[in-house]
Amino acid sequence: MRLRWRRAAGCLVFLYCLFSIYAAYVVFVRGPGAHRAAAARERRRGSSVPWQTEEEQKELQHLQQDDEWNPWEEDEKMENAVQHRAQLQGFQKQMLRNPPRKKVVQIWGKAAIGLYLWQHILGGPLTPSDVTAHWREGRLKAGNLYFRFYTGPAVIPGHISLDTENLVLVLNGREEGKIKFATQWLHYVQTLHQMDKLKHTAVVLLGSEECDNGWIEPYLRKHGGFIDLIFLVYDSPWVNEVDVYQWPLGVATPYLCNFLGTVYKGSSRETLLDMLKQERFSAMCLISVREQWLPQETSDSLRKYQDALLQSDLTLCPVGINTECYRIYEACACGSVPVVEDVMTPGQCGNSSVLQNAPLRLLKLMGAPFIFVKDWRELPAILEKEKAMSLQEKNQRRRIVIEWFKQFRTQLRKKFIDILENRFF
Repeated sequence: MRLRWRRAAGCLVFLYCLFSIYAAYVVFVRGPGAHRAAAARERRRGSSVPWQTEEEQKELQHLQQDDEWNPWEEDEKMENAVQHRAQLQGFQKQMLRNPPRKKVVQIWGKAAIGLYLWQHILGGPLTPSDVTAHWREGRLKAGNLYFRFYTGPAVIPGHISLDTENLVLVLNGREEGKIKFATQWLHYVQTLHQMDKLKHTAVVLLGSEECDNGWIEPYLRKHGGFIDLIFLVYDSPWVNEVDVYQWPLGVATPYLCNFLGTVYKGSSRETLLDMLKQERFSAMCLISVREQWLPQETSDSLRKYQDALLQSDLTLCPVGINTECYRIYEACACGSVPVVEDVMTPGQCGNSSVLQNAPLRLLKLMGAPFIFVKDWRELPAILEKEKAMSLQEKNQRRRIVIEWFKQFRTQLRKKFIDILENRFF
């Protein structure tokens, strides 16, 4: 009996040792990954694992996306991330040492056609907006090029920061005095080439109206000079579409305002003239006055008057014997904004029982986009505001005035026809 119990106890000890060895093998040799992978495979085959806990089930769901768990995977990912970051930092350092070169072109505008090039052709901004400023500049990206524009009396040789090897110089060579000034600029640019500060130069030239431009020929590269390209105004036989291109004359520099008319003694027009004679406005406004009204205009005076309207942002409309005058409508037809003296003149004119708000009741009723003033002493503030407006804003306003005047005439035409049809027939 005692022998049987010893055998039974020995079997139990043997089984216990065997189970312990197997457990140690599973834990330390096969590792948890084999158990998890096996469990995941069993789960995909639809078999159930009754001893799974809720936490193990969540782990198995995660393992469905990755059959084989790699204990070194996180270390590999971290090592790859470190290598990638090091490569990126090396690339950034290389970019800082050798940055991509921008295609920068400076434009020096030393002729009025420079504004046409910058504002009308390239559509670039210009600061300050004040046309009388001594230094004006603008920046613009057009296509793959970066343009920097400088103009004004303060733009003189040696006072411009040159940060590029490419230059466009805008010059006036129409007459002898202008040619002398242009030559001084060419000599300065030639010195910059000799100092290797410039590699490429183009010139936009307002040439002679008779196309006599021989003075600039020695500066062309094909004649031993430094000018690579020339954009030339007028139909010159030099134009070859290789290094000489034709360029448009463009538009005249607009006036801020105009007043062409008779100044009567003791009238508000004398106050207007005093405001315009102020130093900061006299050069910006086209002024042509006379002391006596002339019944007949010559063809020359008419042309000058029309040009003044076309070239002026504002047309000043002081009262005469009556507040209303031809000048208001002539300005509208040209897109120039009328600045109207909103004052009732002596006489029998005024409000009616039907329409109020005289003078100029009809224009006000139709929403005329004018500037109304009660006293010409308001003019300086108006002109200061005009100086701050951009070319784009003025162009948009000119379109509004022209479109309003078109609608004004259309509505009057319809009203006139409707009244006649209803009353006559």
